[in-house]
Amino acid sequence: MTVCAVLYRVGLTEARQGERMRVAILDDIHCAYEGTTGVHRLRERARVQIFTGPFGDPTVLREFDAVVATRERTRFTRTLLQQLPNLQIIAQTGNHAYHIDLAAAEERQVIVAKAAGGFCRSAAELAIGLMIAVMRQIPSVDREVKLGRWPMPMTRVLHGKTLGIVGLGHVGRHVAKIATAFEMKVLAWGRRVTPEAAKFSIHATLNEETRGLIDAKRLGLMKPTVYLINTARGPIVDEAALCAALSSGQVAGAGLDVFDEEPLPPGHPLTKMSNVVLTSHLGWPTDEMYAQFADAAADVLLAYLDGKEVPRFVARH
Repeated sequence: MTVCAVLYRVGLTEARQGERMRVAILDDIHCAYEGTTGVHRLRERARVQIFTGPFGDPTVLREFDAVVATRERTRFTRTLLQQLPNLQIIAQTGNHAYHIDLAAAEERQVIVAKAAGGFCRSAAELAIGLMIAVMRQIPSVDREVKLGRWPMPMTRVLHGKTLGIVGLGHVGRHVAKIATAFEMKVLAWGRRVTPEAAKFSIHATLNEETRGLIDAKRLGLMKPTVYLINTARGPIVDEAALCAALSSGQVAGAGLDVFDEEPLPPGHPLTKMSNVVLTSHLGWPTDEMYAQFADAAADVLLAYLDGKEVPRFVARH
């Protein structure tokens, strides 16, 4: 099943004509939505409850007309949707709806609206941060200094290096813009990878065409001085092939924010490698991104209340 964004016009339902819309904002584990402009705008016309932890029993959501889904933290399965009789619209933050049974939502006439919130500058910043961290060996040196040692490894700088970008969308272009400040040579690829890169950064969208895009063959085409950075989606890179390349020295190092399985399983090979810097999917959870999501969700839900067009994810059968 794939998804696309379309426009859908709605009218006010009878259930909403007599009272204010009831909105649940889910999975605000950072307590970041309260105080945002978007939530303030929503509260002027709707009853809003923010859940700062897992909602647990689905019956607590039965009375809500609308739900704001924070990225992919809640899976909207057919079973869950069947337990929410009043649900009319899901404002899905971010650009993907992998975790929503779109066919089931369509059958129940639940709109899955796209509240993307703009592009994620923070993912671009993290990509640059991972480049610096892995090339300058910051995490490993930090650990050593805290243990009372004083290592002085020779490390690599970004200046003058070649940056290869897979996926030149908004995030990829922002990475390129930042890279120019380091006077890096920036190259961009679509589906094909050449052996010219001295550094590599991935910002493509995960789909059937990009799953496993960076495989053993393509890793083998890269220089042994390559550092691979992935802040997009784990399965775009063949994780087993990357582990093998890192162990053999075919790839110099990696900075990874995304993985095949999250959280990483205990004892995963990547956790034992000194030439790898790992973060726990930190690309998007920032003050700026939460504010953007809140505004986007408010825009969608207020437009829905006014009977205006809203962007919508739909199932493609």
